Amino acid sequence: MAMKSSDLRSRIETESELIRMCIEAATESGNAVEAWRRQRRTLERMPSLLAGALLHRLLHRRLLFPSLLEVFKHNVEEIDLRGENCVDAEWMAYLGAFNYLHSLNLSDCYKVNSAALWSITGMPNLKELDLSRCSKITDAGIRHLSSIPSLERLCISETGVTAEGIMLLFSLTNLRVLDLGGLPVTDMALSSLQELKKLNFLDLWGSEISNRGAALLQVFPKLSSLNVAWTKVTKLPILPSLAHLNISNCTITYLFKGEGDKARLAKLVASGATFADVCGALSNVETSLVSHLDLSNAHIDSFYFLPHLSSITYLDLSGSSMADDSVANIACIGAKLRYLNLNNTKVSSAGVGILAGHVSNLETLLLSFTFVDDSALPYIGMMPSLKAINLSSTRIKGSINHEGSDSAAVPSFLALKDLTNLERLELGGPQIKDAALFPLSSFHSLKHLSLQSGILTDESLPHFSAMQNLEHLSVRDAVLTSAGLDSFSPPPALRVLDLRGCWLLTEDAIFLFARKHSKLEVRHEHVSMSLSDTGGSSYLYPSEATSKTSQSKQRQKISLLPSRFDNSALKSYPSKQRQKMTHDRSRLLETDQRLKYTREELLALQFSSTLF
Repeated sequence: MAMKSSDLRSRIETESELIRMCIEAATESGNAVEAWRRQRRTLERMPSLLAGALLHRLLHRRLLFPSLLEVFKHNVEEIDLRGENCVDAEWMAYLGAFNYLHSLNLSDCYKVNSAALWSITGMPNLKELDLSRCSKITDAGIRHLSSIPSLERLCISETGVTAEGIMLLFSLTNLRVLDLGGLPVTDMALSSLQELKKLNFLDLWGSEISNRGAALLQVFPKLSSLNVAWTKVTKLPILPSLAHLNISNCTITYLFKGEGDKARLAKLVASGATFADVCGALSNVETSLVSHLDLSNAHIDSFYFLPHLSSITYLDLSGSSMADDSVANIACIGAKLRYLNLNNTKVSSAGVGILAGHVSNLETLLLSFTFVDDSALPYIGMMPSLKAINLSSTRIKGSINHEGSDSAAVPSFLALKDLTNLERLELGGPQIKDAALFPLSSFHSLKHLSLQSGILTDESLPHFSAMQNLEHLSVRDAVLTSAGLDSFSPPPALRVLDLRGCWLLTEDAIFLFARKHSKLEVRHEHVSMSLSDTGGSSYLYPSEATSKTSQSKQRQKISLLPSRFDNSALKSYPSKQRQKMTHDRSRLLETDQRLKYTREELLALQFSSTLF
């Protein structure tokens, strides 16, 4: 009788849990490692995936050392050592004996040098090697790599390799992926790589190639992804197989220039690029096939090309000259749009209103640092598929006062209550008050909420307790007290609580709260590490001496507040200057409540908040 799919799934989950428990036990301590490391025959028969999981768990727990690598040499196929500062020539000597290794990541291992690469020369099965940002790798190291003809993926970006060293790569004819980013690749060096006919990914960002070198790219018939960002390239030849192009921070005349069919790009990244004539630059691109377009911070003269992007799903126009009068060009291609970034543009609520009803599949909408206010929220509420919204640093207050009406202000976030798929919401501004947040407690699908406001107080905390599915809560720069934090009941799913910038909270209060909610990661200037990572064991309760030191530091911080906001200090200034400074003070009070207190009052608030 065949096993039911549900029974099979349950068995797989049970076995996975057993494997996890075995790996946990095997990597519990150095003594546990010594107990099994001599069982060579058992280890040699261990499946590759299991051996790899065990090796990387040892690495994570800092229990892996060079001689221990030897027990894995017969079965591990992939090793990721990125960023491990301990990896040096000794490690490389042991890794050279891994006959079945096909993937090795050594990126950011700054001790690995050219001489250390000699140990891995001639490895028969090595197909992928990442040496990115290993600054001690030079042309001599490339000579060692030329003896590994099986290589299909090689990353040597930001190393010490020169143009002469790049020319030595011509013999690696099986290469499909070659990352030379940040290296001094010249037109001549690129010409020397013409034998690499299997290349489908080539990264040349920050290189020295020009239009003359770019013309040579036609010799790579399978090239599907190309990065020439931060180069002098202004135009490219028609590359029939090219699907992904990054030409960021270049001055562009024509993306493609030449005879034949138009370029069939699916993804175009031109962040920070300068277009003399964007419509002309795209004239040799089959724009109806482009699904991903990034023009963030690009210098663009118009947006009339947008209606031709009929397949677009991802559009980033952040930092561009996009304004309300051009939003209609987005609306007409909104049917398939899933991601729209308009951060730091001139778009206002009127522009958002133009989008309403045209972006039914939009999942992510980013509008931070725009002129959007509360009147935009009803329009956003008409975008039913939204999962993520960023409205930080806008003019949103969280309430609307209807003109000519004496009735109380209406909470504007109620307009978003029908967005049943909303999982992430980012809000921030000096005008968002506690009362404006109560509609958020009914947003049952919300998992990530980020708030930044200098006038939020303890009264905002009960609204968060009702959000049953909330996993990440950030309340930055708020006027929360230690008593308020102690009374806060986190929602059951909460895993991260970010309280950075909440200046009234004391170290003792944060420690007690984190100890009470041990599964919660609390982030604050007073917390140097995650309690969830340490189990609370290494976070010591502040002693009286430490407390005095902390108080001394707090006094120092408070003393750094500008003396011009000290009431007594104002009297010493001329009347006209005093009036200007008083005006500045009243304006800044909206963004930082600390400014309305004297230093003595701040100290009193800081230390009295521990009495709860």
